[in-house]
Amino acid sequence: MGNDHRMALIPLPNAVIDDADVACALSRAVRVINPVVDLLSRADPFGLKDRSHRIGDSDGSVDRALDALAWVLNTADVPGTQAWADMTLDDRVNWWVHRVGAVDNVLVAFPGVLGAVADRLPVQDALGFANQAIVLCAVAREYGVDDHGEQVRLLAAVMCGREVDADEYADDADAAPEPDSSPMDGTPLAFLKPLWRVAGQLRAIGDELGKRSRPRRIFRYLGMLPAVGAVADYFGEYGALVRAAKAGRKWIERQPEPVSA
Repeated sequence: MGNDHRMALIPLPNAVIDDADVACALSRAVRVINPVVDLLSRADPFGLKDRSHRIGDSDGSVDRALDALAWVLNTADVPGTQAWADMTLDDRVNWWVHRVGAVDNVLVAFPGVLGAVADRLPVQDALGFANQAIVLCAVAREYGVDDHGEQVRLLAAVMCGREVDADEYADDADAAPEPDSSPMDGTPLAFLKPLWRVAGQLRAIGDELGKRSRPRRIFRYLGMLPAVGAVADYFGEYGALVRAAKAGRKWIERQPEPVSA
């Protein structure tokens, strides 16, 4: 009893994360995310996306080989291909969730190989939050919401339950860094490296990371098992990503018309 009493008298620091802190961290993350979304949507270093619009127009062994590669991208519905041009809004939103988000989700779930040990590390929450942020920004852009401040508001509302002032952070978009070139440009794999960068940008908001859409309880329990925990974490994180995307769409659709103009 005496020891408990003395411990209660020791003042402990209590860091409070306010809306401005959250908005600043999310703003930095959005600055990393958007250039990579641009890269995946527009990059076509070998002209294969453009070629998907005219497969079979040329003869020759080289042309046939290039047509085959263009067909692969077209079959994967990669942005910029003929298949992408024919997709509906729902199809495009689902592509970001089920293709890009699913690929990045492998990295998010990887700490699960450590079982219960992973629960003591902040890595998975940071990566899970980053993956959801990437997908939500991409979904917003499909709705025409490409304003930096509005994307910050979206992430704050859907993932942290906070309403922040968009105008205060809108100018940060001017400082967007150019993404490094990579052979993975133009494919869903282009997001694997930025996923780590975004997770690093978000470390400052600590407990806010746990407010994101999280795996359901059964997957969290299974995720405590060594080795198989990674599989459970993958499916749990994937379900959480799908729910976050749905919540993001609902938030966007509730906004006044100028937001998606």
